[in-house]
Amino acid sequence: MIEAVLAVALILYLALQIEDKYSIPSPLSLIALSFLLHLLLPEVTEFTPDARHFAALVLTLLPILLISDSLELSVDQLKAHGLSLFYLAVVTVGLSVIAALLLKDFLFGEYHLSVPATVLLFAMVLATDPVSVVSIFSRFELPHRLKILAEGESLFNDATALIVFVYIGLYALEGGNVTLGYVAKISLVVILGSILLGLAFGFLGLALLKTTDNRIAEMMVVIVTGYAAFTLAEHFYNLLNLLGAHSHLHFSGILSCIVATVTLNHWMCKAVSYEEQRIEAEENALRRESIEIATSRRLIDTALNVIKVTVEERARHLRTREDIQLLGLVANTILFVAMAEIVNLALLAKYWREILAMFLATTLIRALMMAKFAFLTQQTDKMVDVNFRWWGVLTFAGIKGGLSIVMLSMIPQDFPFLDMFKAVVIGVILLSTFLYSMVLLVLIRATADSFRAELAMEEEPQIQPASASLDEPT
Repeated sequence: MIEAVLAVALILYLALQIEDKYSIPSPLSLIALSFLLHLLLPEVTEFTPDARHFAALVLTLLPILLISDSLELSVDQLKAHGLSLFYLAVVTVGLSVIAALLLKDFLFGEYHLSVPATVLLFAMVLATDPVSVVSIFSRFELPHRLKILAEGESLFNDATALIVFVYIGLYALEGGNVTLGYVAKISLVVILGSILLGLAFGFLGLALLKTTDNRIAEMMVVIVTGYAAFTLAEHFYNLLNLLGAHSHLHFSGILSCIVATVTLNHWMCKAVSYEEQRIEAEENALRRESIEIATSRRLIDTALNVIKVTVEERARHLRTREDIQLLGLVANTILFVAMAEIVNLALLAKYWREILAMFLATTLIRALMMAKFAFLTQQTDKMVDVNFRWWGVLTFAGIKGGLSIVMLSMIPQDFPFLDMFKAVVIGVILLSTFLYSMVLLVLIRATADSFRAELAMEEEPQIQPASASLDEPT
């Protein structure tokens, strides 16, 4: 175990060094270094013996990755881009599944896949990886609105893909009758239930935050809030059974975790913003007084120092975010190291045609979906206009991740096409991580000046009213 800790730390160090010196996204280096270590010293990285154990590891680490990424989202951003994110994360997934059903015989005709099996397969490869997207975007100066669209879609897309996988694909595979009414009802119940549960835990976490001034304790509250929301959502049926309602209903842990973290972060930021405005007003008043009354300058300087200390204490959650981001990096490194263990090269070689067909098909489908989205944004003022460059970035931001393997572990072991599904899903994850990342790097670098100009326009200072009210947050 000590050797495994050393290996994870060394791989993360090397990946970050490569990213800093050569601008190669850390996920690429993490995968390459993890495979290299597994080939040279397989006994050092024995985290998971099989895909099922890997899925358990992903479920253990997934909340911290979601928390880290959710801290980058704000309620104001979600309000401003809610319609766009809903289309990208919900409508696009639904349309992609429909397109998959139309193409299933062309792509996998020899397997004669049923409709439920097709839904399962494509739901797994539609789930994207926010960690890789954030890692790549952090290396460049990109418009904030583009980052919000790509990173927000990556987060919420996972929840939608998992709902489609569990409540449509698996439900139908087990003999359930899938109708439009059923899809509408279960989607509404799961989404609203997950959101309400996330809000409840977000406010519970906020109440806990008010009990401590310790930065480490604050970080623990943020982590516990996200993990608790995720866990209760996934095991909601246990709570129902305890209350006497015999049900198998569970909500989306991903969505509940995101909502809980965003809620908690929103009120933390709002409190800090209010305090900064209030202290700035007090500081200005004290400075004016110091000019008028020279004898009180020492006393006023002392008061200003106290105010600055207060600002630092109020802003401690910014350091908490950095600490959680570090935990997210470590968790992501562990996942990549573990993934190297479960990759069966013989299986990938056996199904290389199916892997390539799926990769090309999903890439084309995503490109068409993003093109349709770009067209819609030009027709309404309620969405941010998406130009050709943004379309390219959004298309290749669809990098796949560990959640797809979690879905793999949920498929019954007696499913006849399980080996093929394993090969296709893992193959698409590897191809999208390497090829999409490289295309994103080339595309962003080639148009870097245009992106910087768009970012500068976004950051132009807005003219504020002469007298702005300072209302305390409620």
